[in-house]
Amino acid sequence: MGSRMDVLLGAQWGDEGKGKVVDVMAPDYDVIARFQGGPNAGHTLIFEGKKHVLHTIPSGVFREGTVNLVGNGVVIDPVIFLKEVNALKAVGVDVRDNLLLSRRAHLILPTHRALDAASEAEKGSSKIGSTLKGIGPTYMDKTGRNGMRVGDLELPDRMDRFRSLTEKHERLLGMYDRAGATKEAEEEWLAAVDVLRSMRTVDSEHYLDQALRDGKRVLAEGAQGTLLDIDFGTYPFVTSSNTICAGACTGLGVAPNRIAKVVGIFKAYCTRVGSGPFPTELHDADGEHIRQVGREFGSTTGRPRRCGWLDLPALHYAVMINGITELAMMKADVLSGMDHLQVCIGYTINGEFTERMPYDITGPIEPVLKTVEGWNELRADDPLPGGLERYIELIESYVKVPITLVSLGPDRAETVLRQATMAN
Repeated sequence: MGSRMDVLLGAQWGDEGKGKVVDVMAPDYDVIARFQGGPNAGHTLIFEGKKHVLHTIPSGVFREGTVNLVGNGVVIDPVIFLKEVNALKAVGVDVRDNLLLSRRAHLILPTHRALDAASEAEKGSSKIGSTLKGIGPTYMDKTGRNGMRVGDLELPDRMDRFRSLTEKHERLLGMYDRAGATKEAEEEWLAAVDVLRSMRTVDSEHYLDQALRDGKRVLAEGAQGTLLDIDFGTYPFVTSSNTICAGACTGLGVAPNRIAKVVGIFKAYCTRVGSGPFPTELHDADGEHIRQVGREFGSTTGRPRRCGWLDLPALHYAVMINGITELAMMKADVLSGMDHLQVCIGYTINGEFTERMPYDITGPIEPVLKTVEGWNELRADDPLPGGLERYIELIESYVKVPITLVSLGPDRAETVLRQATMAN
């Protein structure tokens, strides 16, 4: 059977800091493979004083000798992809040597973006907070069996396929009085597609099977977060793909029994972008303090993120649904200097206490908060302060999974690898 694949994914509502952790872990792997989502993702990496934001390309692209694969579960916007390729080239990273695209990955058309904007606008006050990148309509065409895939660009009738799908979208846009709004964008899209056609494409399921048989080490990289999963997230305020560990199987074509380690990334607190329920959200000075110190503004949209205390029932749910074997805690430094913190240990729903994440958290739900002591400033070369160690131990005792990595700042150097101390 060869070696096995590890999975790294978000355990909250996205924006947990997955890009940094992939970058830190990348030297241990031969292949980094994105398995779902699209340019609605924004994986931020900071090293040597420079900030890089990746939307489609896997976060191992800065590591020499690492192959980066965009899997079949990802949806690709050729225009955004080309901008990303050019931005990397400008800083001396030529992706052509170490980037592969799955032929089964679906393409985002300009009309997909127009449909996304029209649909969100029509929802009015009920809008879900879409990034307006065309993600939802593209996945709808995928499941509706109308989609256009990367492999279709290799076929002689590719323009017929493009025109057929565009015309279908134009009829739908006519219902929103937005027909013909994408003509200028179409030229840019077709030019970007010409570049996309020059990239290396593979049947990713066969490629990964052979890589694993050859003993290569593979890391599957997720986008967004568990609580945005189309099935198990806070529906309908979710993304359009399976963000959980099972999505790595369907998004790459790798069997479940070939998964080994599952690493869940979470912040020392919680954030959420856009609409949707958020039981521990803070509307006070503490929430604003976390937002400003943590620079909590979306890497894709620039929108201010909603901030709140850590939600342990939600984190425990993520551990359960993904089979997480170890956790990485991000942004512990943001909470430095606060005398006391609070952490959610359960909910009160209709007067009853529960530690379980319920079917619907949009209704009357009150977080049950526990006050814990804070900690002072953190340095990567110093021992973790007692307050932070006790915070970690509280989390571990609740979710029953060890925290093996603690991030103390955005740079790849500001990372502490931690020996698990919890008893099994």
